Amino acid sequence: MLKRTAWCLALVLLCAGNTFAQLPSIIEKDGRHALLVDGKPYLILGGQAHNSSGWPAMLPQVWQAAETMHLNTVEIPIYWEQIEALPGKFDFSLVDTLLTQARAHNVHLVLLWFATWKNGSNHYMPEWMKKDAAKYPNITGLNNKHIDSPSPHSKATLEADIKAFTAVMTYLKQVDTQHTILMVQVENESGSWDSMRDYSPTAQKLFEENVPQALLKPEVLKALSIPAGTKGTWQQVFGDRADEYFQAWSISSYIGQVAAAGKAVYPLPLYVNAALRDPLTNPHSNTYESGGPTDNVIPIWKVAAPAIDLLAPDIYLSGSERVLKVLELYDRPDNTLFVPEAGLVADNAKYMYEVIARGGIGFSPFGIDDNGHGSTPEELNKRLAPYAQEYAVLAPMMRELAQWAFEGKIKAVVEREDHAEQTIDLGAWQATIAFGSGRENTTKADVPPDGKVMIVQLSENKFMAIGTGCRITFHPTGENKDRAWQYLKVEEGSYDNGVFKPLRILNGDETDFGGPRFGNTPKVLQIEVIVR
Repeated sequence: MLKRTAWCLALVLLCAGNTFAQLPSIIEKDGRHALLVDGKPYLILGGQAHNSSGWPAMLPQVWQAAETMHLNTVEIPIYWEQIEALPGKFDFSLVDTLLTQARAHNVHLVLLWFATWKNGSNHYMPEWMKKDAAKYPNITGLNNKHIDSPSPHSKATLEADIKAFTAVMTYLKQVDTQHTILMVQVENESGSWDSMRDYSPTAQKLFEENVPQALLKPEVLKALSIPAGTKGTWQQVFGDRADEYFQAWSISSYIGQVAAAGKAVYPLPLYVNAALRDPLTNPHSNTYESGGPTDNVIPIWKVAAPAIDLLAPDIYLSGSERVLKVLELYDRPDNTLFVPEAGLVADNAKYMYEVIARGGIGFSPFGIDDNGHGSTPEELNKRLAPYAQEYAVLAPMMRELAQWAFEGKIKAVVEREDHAEQTIDLGAWQATIAFGSGRENTTKADVPPDGKVMIVQLSENKFMAIGTGCRITFHPTGENKDRAWQYLKVEEGSYDNGVFKPLRILNGDETDFGGPRFGNTPKVLQIEVIVR
């Protein structure tokens, strides 16, 4: 990740037309992040295909869903079992097909490396590895219980994954000169279910050794709520969290080596995704997938896997309190916020606004294609509609949103289960957002909390607002708090090549009686207010 000095250098190189600088990259400035594509901030309006939809016969459904959604980026898996079906013999025909068809459909790609881990298991390893469990073992649970999860302590498995992933990245460097691929996800939801860690003899020996010095740095111990100067074995340093932290160190160290090897040949942004634990209760790992990049072990992953650019949460939790807490925990100065998976349900679409406002680089619901279920086009379109209508509005202003987000000019609120009003501080103004506008013949108790708005501060008195299911009322603050005010102009319109195109000026019933309203479909308003 580029820090401030490197960020300035990157801009100089961009201005000079340096071709390497056009490689997608993630930059950071003042704790905010941006994904640069073609040298400019880019917002991923994404969709992820089902697990087995990366095969050529399934791709027409993926592209149809992409078109329906108006998305700009498709996340799609590539499979170790296909790429290296025979030891050392690599087949990249699937990658070629994905690149050719993505370019034909004018979308970018994020590739998902399904390899050692997929949802905690080794099911995407090649057959020749599955048949040799002694050489490529799974972890051992307590009392020698069989656990369907690969061991992060297997040198043979690690070396095989490094070799295969390096081959993939080398090939991408050769064939993707157009930079169709923006990022690569290394593994998928790594960790283990049904066991807090590996209890095999090899793992137990490591567990009984002293904690690595890299984890004993004062800033790391502080982040893990351990007193500075603590040292000793895993149990001595971390107490009842020792098993969890040891598993996280083991898996992140393994994946960090895979990522470092791939990045050494082709430095695309790399990330890992997390199967989340409950962020409000701080549970022990027997209730979630232990060892992955969950919020409680982010400091461990940052130390063990520096080649990974970001740790990303998969949103399958429900309830605004939990989801917003997850976004808060992964929105860190040292971690770019990105949601690579969210359940394909209508209520999740609103969290895209929060991600953008926090400076996140993208959002993507999971399972956008039919996946062979035989859904009718009408059924599929209905499932995609909550995202399609958002992307249709946001896509023409994607670059502007990405730049505003990087500059910290966007704020957002989403409707919570209590449907209560919320406020946004806009400096000289405060916006009060009341939810429920546009819902006919319903009460607040009858409908899900799917209202939302994001406000871009264009200047002290001028704003861009995008939303649904709410209305906005502005109030002056500070020295003008009690003064009269009014709307100077409220325009409804859209963006076209970076320019706001007014459709009409709203007034009278559209702005009086509680302020501008947003109905069931998103719209863009440009609002100017004045103090009289």
